[in-house]
Amino acid sequence: MSNKNFAYAEVPAARARAFERRLAALAAGPHADALRQGLRGIEKESLRVRPDGSLAMTPHPASFGSALTHPYITTDYSEALVELITPALSDVALTLAWLDKLHRFAHAHMGDEVLWNDSMPNSLPPEDEIPIGYYGMSNIGKLKQVYRRGLSLRYGRTMQCIAGIHYNYSLHEDVWRAWAALDISNKLPAQDFQSERYFALIRNFRRTSWLLMYLFGASPALNKRFVEGKSHKLEQFDADTFYLPYATSLRMSDLGYTNNPVQSDLLPNYDNLDAYCDVLARAVSQPYPPYQTIGTQRDGEWVQINTNVLQIENEFYSTIRPKRVTRSGERPLSALAERGVQYIEVRCLDINPFVPTGIALKTARFLDAYLLYCALENSPLLPPEANIEANGNFSTVAKEGRKSGLTLNRDGQTVSLEQWATDLLDAIAPVAATLDKFNGDTEHTRALASLRPRVSDATLTPSARVLQIMRDQHLSFDAFALGISRQHAETFLKHPLSADEEREMQALAAQSIEDQTAVERADDESFDAFVAAYRDYQPDREGV
Repeated sequence: MSNKNFAYAEVPAARARAFERRLAALAAGPHADALRQGLRGIEKESLRVRPDGSLAMTPHPASFGSALTHPYITTDYSEALVELITPALSDVALTLAWLDKLHRFAHAHMGDEVLWNDSMPNSLPPEDEIPIGYYGMSNIGKLKQVYRRGLSLRYGRTMQCIAGIHYNYSLHEDVWRAWAALDISNKLPAQDFQSERYFALIRNFRRTSWLLMYLFGASPALNKRFVEGKSHKLEQFDADTFYLPYATSLRMSDLGYTNNPVQSDLLPNYDNLDAYCDVLARAVSQPYPPYQTIGTQRDGEWVQINTNVLQIENEFYSTIRPKRVTRSGERPLSALAERGVQYIEVRCLDINPFVPTGIALKTARFLDAYLLYCALENSPLLPPEANIEANGNFSTVAKEGRKSGLTLNRDGQTVSLEQWATDLLDAIAPVAATLDKFNGDTEHTRALASLRPRVSDATLTPSARVLQIMRDQHLSFDAFALGISRQHAETFLKHPLSADEEREMQALAAQSIEDQTAVERADDESFDAFVAAYRDYQPDREGV
């Protein structure tokens, strides 16, 4: 599918690159405006910290509502790790306005606590004192907590306090229908064609997402307690801080999930949906001896969902995921297998500490152009050696992306980061221009242009700016992050929600508490039976 040539009724420029011909054909078709009508959603994780920068040990604020059922405010791993989730909207400017509103509501209901606006955590308490998220007494609520207990046993609680930005992206279904019609050799049903093209996007993202680490990585330093007792090659910045001089994103380096042997050995297949599902299905059903030694229960209490390579498919840490909205109680792999890919989730973005909401509008505009480019460009399959090459490039840029003269591997050939980055920005430019044409502005083009200087001057990148401020002001990592987080908190507090917005948010919180109560009352089986049924759920591929 992904390697064949596409034939179009009209080819505007014979010498244009393949993705440009596809873009031109789609932009000239009857559903051209659909190119800008996909959905964008953002999930942002932030630790709650005390005024002195230590981890907040208080429960998830009651005024936020239920972490189990609130549509926009929940927790990720820890009670202290707030996750703000926007609705999915067609204009990312509106998505970011929602994210801003959620931040203003959160800060107004946290007392003197502050949201830590950095991907790497503060100086955390001992492992066993970091509070795991609590979701009530329903079976699904208890399952969420047991899953987190398993994560703590497998990876440690400290690592689970890393935070980031997840960017959810979809193209309008009219785009896929128009594309399928333009491809005269396509014989796939609409659902399968859409899934195939999303996987083509994912493969191109895997090859080139090191660019996001270079342009937007913002975690070159961390509190020394994060690596306490671990082997590492970090350098000492000051008495409390470790760093790497050319790092862009320690969050996305091998200090995280990939430092776990079972995660580092798990190499999903991105050739197509079935191949991807097969790899993860095996991982969630294959016992792993070290986890079998732990077992699922201790003293009658559940400590992990199972003893397999992965407890659930979402345990696999990836920079990008194919996604489908799940039904109540449905597993993500089952949703994908039965109904295909609906959107993709970009998971490698660091929180930008210099932006109050953690992500700038120009970053989102660039992402939209970049991801559309990834969807349109030719996308050869990713055999194991290509997958390994992509992982290597990503890791290299995460740890030393700002190093002068850095080279990467492109299809087995050595290429300078600067040259490859320039080539990619040049390729993305016509996509940005097309999006601007439909929007009637120049925002995507200006966003791309604003990033070009970073390619030739690494001191302009967020990661370099973080280290420069720490050096100039003689700040430890914690002092830098706390200071800038306090500034953002003051900004939000000075611009509270309107009375109507406040009432809307309070109503959502109250409704979420009622919804949690309803879920708890509806349970009619034991937790053991619930877990057994959850583990045994199998996708139905018939008729798909």
